[in-house]
Amino acid sequence: MSGDAGRHDSSDVIQPLLRNLRCAALLSILLGMLLSVISPVLAQNESTVEVISIDGTITPVMARHVERGINRAENRKLQAIVLEIDTPGGLSSAMDDIIRSLLESDVPVIAYVTPRGARSASAGVYISYASHISAMAPGTNIGSASPVSSDGSDIDETMEAKVTNDAVAKIRNLADFRGRNADWAEDAVRNSVNIGADEALQLGVIDLISPDLETLLATIDGQQISLANSESVTLTTSGADIDGFEMNFIEQVLQVIADPTIAYLLLSAGALGIFLELSNPGTFIPGIVGAISLVLGLFALGTLPVNWTGVALIAIGFALFFLDIFVTSFGILLIAGLSCFVVGSYLLIDTTVPGYDGVARPVIWAAAGCVTAAAAFIGWSVLKISRKQPSTGIQTVIGDIGEVREALDPRGMVFVYGELWSAQLESGSIGPLAIGSKVEVIAVQHLLLTVRSAPATATSTRASTLEPRNAGIIPATPTP
Repeated sequence: MSGDAGRHDSSDVIQPLLRNLRCAALLSILLGMLLSVISPVLAQNESTVEVISIDGTITPVMARHVERGINRAENRKLQAIVLEIDTPGGLSSAMDDIIRSLLESDVPVIAYVTPRGARSASAGVYISYASHISAMAPGTNIGSASPVSSDGSDIDETMEAKVTNDAVAKIRNLADFRGRNADWAEDAVRNSVNIGADEALQLGVIDLISPDLETLLATIDGQQISLANSESVTLTTSGADIDGFEMNFIEQVLQVIADPTIAYLLLSAGALGIFLELSNPGTFIPGIVGAISLVLGLFALGTLPVNWTGVALIAIGFALFFLDIFVTSFGILLIAGLSCFVVGSYLLIDTTVPGYDGVARPVIWAAAGCVTAAAAFIGWSVLKISRKQPSTGIQTVIGDIGEVREALDPRGMVFVYGELWSAQLESGSIGPLAIGSKVEVIAVQHLLLTVRSAPATATSTRASTLEPRNAGIIPATPTP
């Protein structure tokens, strides 16, 4: 009886404890689910500013990066976006994409030319004018927004007037829309004027000067901004959290190869790899590397102001290199191909477009040297192989030393390469040659050898000491 009572007492204690543990676990799960639902809402209500860096040339990759950053800020309902600008300009098509994203943004955008010594030139002027707020750090400059050709060709007066007037109309519209100095903007397009931060503030080109990002966010705090959806918002940026938005790995790679020198190296490596693969089929590695490099190089060309005359000359140069392998030109095709390659390399990039300085000259000559060396090596290898004595087939007897087994006057029989052969003396040779004389094979036609006298001490490098495989069999005398 006492044992049963002890078991009942322990059960009365354990069961309530288990119920309490189950209730605590259930409450923890419910609390976790609640926090997972409300935490995004709380995060969206926090004062957070996204910072996007526009550092370098304006390319389609940069435009996609900015557009992606704006979409991310809109989805997270952030307070503002700051574009940190330091650019010499770039392609007008990429600039137009960025401007469109700025004008349609549901999050206020602040253009900030920074750090000290930075510039907002050419396409950067348009981006600064399209932003809701435009600011500059001390020691920076803005301007030089004249349009130029992006294909390497000259612009005639009529076309130049059309392009310039279109650019003026675009930037004046942005100036009127954002309430900034439209006359100076037109002057920047027509006359490429460029000014510093202090003068830009005095002329109403920008809204403020700020030494750093924290000061900028504190200064614009409380300002009213009208967005594309006609909504008016008040900025609460003082002390806001900074959320940097960086390029992803793919964008970083594509932005790097958009550099003219890198694109040129990729094209050269691609063409050289395919060139090596075609000249020596079956190696695969040069062909694979060349194909990948060529695809990346062509992509890079699509983001650059390319002169297609330069591309054509480079292609002709490689075609001449390839022909030089199979055509005896005494180096003429090689020199012509090298000339086309170098001239095309100099013309490849239109250097009149702001932000593009063309392919580095040392790289051009280094690539030309590598291509020429590869072509010369392949040509030398082909020549060496063509002059190499055959190692299989009937032609292998040429150059071998044999022994006369039937006097040559001028025809007879010789023992060469372990076999008996019908042979004749070389035209002009003094004969007859007696049995046991040494001869050198100089030609073979069908089954008839042409030989000449060799020193008595000459020895065969082949199997001439073997017993004849056709001993006792006299080959048919070939038709003269």
